Amino acid sequence: MKKLYLNTGGFNTIFNDLKDSFDGELVVNNNEYTLNIKSKWARGTIKAVRFEKEMSYVNFDLVFNHDVTLSIESLQTAPVFFAYCEKGILTHSFGANGTQRKIKSNQTAVLNNTSVINSVLSFESHKPIQFSLVGMPTVVSVAEENTEMVSQLKKRFTTDSGQYLYIGTKNQKIAEKLQELTKMPQKGIVRSLLQKSILNSILEMEIAQHSYNYMTTFDPILHLATRQINEIKRISNINIAEVWHAAGLASRNYLPRIFKEKYHLSFKPYNQKLAS
Repeated sequence: MKKLYLNTGGFNTIFNDLKDSFDGELVVNNNEYTLNIKSKWARGTIKAVRFEKEMSYVNFDLVFNHDVTLSIESLQTAPVFFAYCEKGILTHSFGANGTQRKIKSNQTAVLNNTSVINSVLSFESHKPIQFSLVGMPTVVSVAEENTEMVSQLKKRFTTDSGQYLYIGTKNQKIAEKLQELTKMPQKGIVRSLLQKSILNSILEMEIAQHSYNYMTTFDPILHLATRQINEIKRISNINIAEVWHAAGLASRNYLPRIFKEKYHLSFKPYNQKLAS
């Protein structure tokens, strides 16, 4: 097993550490990084885009030749990371002995860690892994942009314990935005502006789908669930799972939670009626 440790530092430090650890070749072009790896440790690429004191994007497309653990220190900027697994499985834990949670293909995760315990990512050998990370700092000055977005991120994805991890299903609309980002033909300043715009859109969609404002999508269903049973039977053919998926909802637990919070009732009996 190969154990790696990433200390707190900027993109240059992190990518140079990865280059040295995997014996790779690093190419830096303005705000874009490409690390090509073909060594005894792994083969593949790690690509990234960073915007100073703002959001960042990293894409991993690798096959490790040994089991690998990557221990990451808490960053001073306290970023919220959104992870999108396109292929394979990665495992996360808070600390080497913490509970391990698997992020599988077509799943997404939200991570924030401001505690003294490192975040640990684990990868199995000889199994292709493809995943993307979108990160946004939550420690910014008042003069910097996106203060409202930062406020929303801190409200929804940080905890008093300093450790937050959520794992759910893929949002198709966000997946399409990530495809736009990877297949962008433009160059120069136009490319940079488009990258920033797409990353902003992804963050806004993540905030929206975890917000109560997102309930507007489900208001018709929520109101139907409070009517008489004979009215509910008329819509018994609705496949709730398909509605969740089509709307890009992050979790099956989301609708029961907001239903209970809005109406102070358990969703379970209504869900049984719809399924009957």
